[in-house]
Formats: sequence, C-alpha cells, structure tokens
Amino acid sequence: MQIEINWDVTYACPLRCVHCYSESGRRPARQLSHAELLETADALVGMKPRAVTFGGGEPLLVPRIVEVAERISRAGIEVSMYTGGWPLDPDTAQELVRVLDRVNVSVDGATAAVHDRIRGRRGSFDRAVKALELFDAAAAATDRPFTFGLDCVLVQSNLHQLDEVCALTRRFPRLSFAWFGAAIPSGLASRAGFADRELLTDDQLRELTSRDTLARLRTLVPAGVRVATTDNRALQMHPDMMARFDFSMMQVEPDGEVRAMPIYEGTVGNVRTDPLDVLWERSKARWKDPFITEALSTADTMADWAAATRRIDERFGSDEVRARIARRPEFGAVAVEVSR
Repeated sequence: MQIEINWDVTYACPLRCVHCYSESGRRPARQLSHAELLETADALVGMKPRAVTFGGGEPLLVPRIVEVAERISRAGIEVSMYTGGWPLDPDTAQELVRVLDRVNVSVDGATAAVHDRIRGRRGSFDRAVKALELFDAAAAATDRPFTFGLDCVLVQSNLHQLDEVCALTRRFPRLSFAWFGAAIPSGLASRAGFADRELLTDDQLRELTSRDTLARLRTLVPAGVRVATTDNRALQMHPDMMARFDFSMMQVEPDGEVRAMPIYEGTVGNVRTDPLDVLWERSKARWKDPFITEALSTADTMADWAAATRRIDERFGSDEVRARIARRPEFGAVAVEVSR
C-alpha cells in the first residue's frame, strides 16, 4: 500500500494561530540541518510514498527548502506544501513552482480583521494575499503542471465569511482550488475552551458538507476552480471507520519522528532509523490499543472528540509533551502582534 506522508519540516513560524495543531512558534523548532534534511528526504523516498506534503510551522523558514523538495520530486513522487505565505518573495515563488506540484496558501478569513485575529499577527492577511498573487504570476511563466489555491480552516470566528473567502478566488486568474475544512481538535484546538467556543457545531458541520452548500459555493468561483468542503472526520480515526477503510497517512515530525496517529501525540519511531514496515506495524498496533478504541468509540460530537484528544495526548505523549500541554494558556481573547 502506498502511503501519503505529511512532513512538518519545522516548528518555527512567524504566526501564532489560535487553532495551531502543532503549536508552532511556541516550542523549539526541532529543525534538522540541511544535510540531515536531505538524508531524511532520502529516507522518505525509500518508503515509495504516493505523495509528500511539507507543513509546519512555516516550511518557507527552512533555508534551501526547495532543494529538499527537489530531492523528493526527482524520485517521481508528488510534492506539495502548506504555507501562510509570510516569508514568500518572487524568486522563491518561481523556484517552488518549478519543483512542487501543489501549494496550499492558508487564508482563514476574507478580511484582515478576521484572518489576522485567527492567525495571531497583524499583516498576515496581506501577506497571504500577496503570496497568492506571486504564485499566480509564477504559474503564468511556466508550462509544467502546477496548481495552487487557498485553504481555509473554519471556526466560529470566520464561518460567517465562508462565501466571501470563496469569492476571493476571482482575484487570481490561475488559482485552481478553494478548500474549506472544519478545524479539528488537535494541538491548541483541543483545549476545552477552544472546543466550546470555536469548533463548529454538529449542525454547522452538516450544513458545511451538504450538497446545497457546495452548489452555492461553486457559483461564487470562476469556472475551473475546484471547491471542496470537509468536516475532517477521517482524521479522528474512529474505530468503526478504521474497520471499514484503509488508512494510509503518516505524520512525520521535523526530526523524523513518526506519530502513531497523525493528529494525536505519541510517536513510534523515526524514519531515519526505522524501516517503513516496522513503523507502520507499530502505528497499526496503536490504532487498536484498547485505550484508543475506548476513547474514540464514543466520541460522537466535536466536544467529545476534543475530550478524547486530550486523553490520548496525555496517555501517549512523552514527558516533554505533557509538560508542553500543561503550559498551554486557556483559550480567551486573542492577542494580535502589531509588528510587521
């Protein structure tokens, strides 16, 4: 079975997103040296995955990240990236278009007031829009297959702008997609206060993924722009779902450590030292662990899911992870940095 690998290449980040799944910018970057990144890229290539996606943190903060991506791309593996766009410049945009197959630019609001509040830094909306403009210009200058689009994490604070975010696509002639996914209870988004005040309700999730909503959103974008909505429930890894469907996603931390389950704390080894089949068998054993199946089998609502996440992270996280969880501030008023 071919897997899809999500590699958070760094936990460094210029933003402080309220829902950050990896708590990037608030913890050590754990970023490898360039030589070690290339070695890890070779290890990932050896796994023969279907695709590798760079995330973080902010991947563009990693020096010479294009070379790392190219190492994987040259092996015939699809390579993509998630970015907030903050550090992007025209030259880097052109290099990424030359190497990557897809770029998702995070846009969590249709206005600076909403986006910047969620992203935790004033000016982040303008930077994200500028990134889309740069990818649009770079895509116009190449003949190779390349797609880019906006990726919006939906919470209570921006759900009212869903249509407006969709309409932003009209500003970028070569933009290919607009993806809308409900925030999941992972990392900072698993805090009880966040779950109560920002995670979407079950009714909102049903409406988000309804045919009527999708049909309406498609009328707001140019012809040829793909629109998708998801409740992201697949990432919960509910025991009933795992019994019916193959799960083929692997989450790799910056230093090569592999999470047993992508959105939950707890690792099973390192891609730099352990064979894929060993990592995969360890992961599957975790999926069937009695504690996991008990915690997730009754997690029907988003609030239930958040509570289950907190239990799993405390149970399987390392001492360092548990100490980081204990330091998490309660969710409250969001402070937006004034620096640009």
